[in-house]
Amino acid sequence: MGGISSRHARRALCAGVLAGVMTVAGLASAGPATAANPVTPGNFTGFGFDQCQAPSQTAMDRWWADSNFTGVGIYIAGRSRACRTQTYLSATWVRNQLARGWRLLPITLGPQASCNPRYPRYGDDPKIDPDPADGYAAARRQAINEANTAVTAAKGYGIAAGSTMFYDLEAFDIANRTCRESAMWFISAWSHRIKVLGYRPAMYSSAASGIKAIYDVRRAQPSGFTYPADLWIADWDGKANTSTTYIPDSVWSDHDRVKQYRGGHDETHGGVTINIDSDYLDVGRGSYAPPVVRCGGVRVDFDYYPDLRPATSTYTPPAAYVKALKCMLSTRGTFDGVMSGYYGSALRAAVHSWQRTHGLAVRDLWTRGAWKTLWAANRHPILKRGSAGDQVRDLQRALNSTTRTEERVKVTGVLDWTTHVGLVAYQRRLGRSVNGFATAVTWYDLSRAR
Repeated sequence: MGGISSRHARRALCAGVLAGVMTVAGLASAGPATAANPVTPGNFTGFGFDQCQAPSQTAMDRWWADSNFTGVGIYIAGRSRACRTQTYLSATWVRNQLARGWRLLPITLGPQASCNPRYPRYGDDPKIDPDPADGYAAARRQAINEANTAVTAAKGYGIAAGSTMFYDLEAFDIANRTCRESAMWFISAWSHRIKVLGYRPAMYSSAASGIKAIYDVRRAQPSGFTYPADLWIADWDGKANTSTTYIPDSVWSDHDRVKQYRGGHDETHGGVTINIDSDYLDVGRGSYAPPVVRCGGVRVDFDYYPDLRPATSTYTPPAAYVKALKCMLSTRGTFDGVMSGYYGSALRAAVHSWQRTHGLAVRDLWTRGAWKTLWAANRHPILKRGSAGDQVRDLQRALNSTTRTEERVKVTGVLDWTTHVGLVAYQRRLGRSVNGFATAVTWYDLSRAR
């Protein structure tokens, strides 16, 4: 379909999958819901992938450490999915991925449009009933049953209430009226029921069929229709964004989209090869870092960080930077004094202590390299496109502790494109692997003032 996805037409069965039936009871036995699990995918803007069979823990660990992916689609329910039997998916698997930082996108692939020639897949997986009687009541009943089954599965896997549940509606002929309308009323009933059950309803489909059809419904505004909150758009145009030519950017525009921008292909990360589709996510409120107030409101974020030393007859250290240094040394447990702009004996002692314990020359001069060690002294998580939080701010501050303007970034707390570019420049200058995300090697270099 000219690069517009019908993912299961090109990939009949995922590698290592056995064709078996997963009942509601079987799903429930996958494990108890875990209240501590975060809502998924949550607030995020960045890269993801999907593959029918949930990868092994080893594969997920390797890909976390060596790829720029953070989101991952997982098939949790639906009798028409190719991977009815999931080898690795369990409540423990879900808990482990969420704890690591993966953003999961739960997918259901149940009844498909009545005019889709590739279904039923097995013979015991009915299509969406195209009977228009009573406003496609039969199709709506099917959708309610699918939603109930999907939420049962989600709870069994420990997927928290409030998480987004995607219905996979594969490509179909939208010129067929009863096929199209029954599929759309199915999606409406799915969306309504998912909301009633406490989750967020969403829909995956080809941009040229299901996505265009739901947009046409939105323009028509039929009475009683419930729309999915999020769209997952399959448009293999190779552009890592959430735009498509099939619907305008003005609809589902408030961080309500995922786009599958590349179809099935092999990728290898950390020595593990998986056949995937590539996705770009912009969901929740997008990647977001809440503001942090330090030391009663002392500013610590700057576009660059200069060398500092005690005042002389010809030099006065900038007070704002002296305050920032005192604040961060206090945060790191080294300074215990007044948050003023004066570089006095108390700060000098704290500077010497920091330099001594971090392998720096002990002197009154606080260098740009010393700033780097200060920012790199916190936790050292792997940070990728879309990562957000104060660890990202530390990374951005560290990049600003340099004389190289091409490495400097705005301190936002979000690893955005600008930060990616600055980090690439830093990695290239040091002769490291150029990947644009912070690894243990990146933090090592920063912690040693390189």
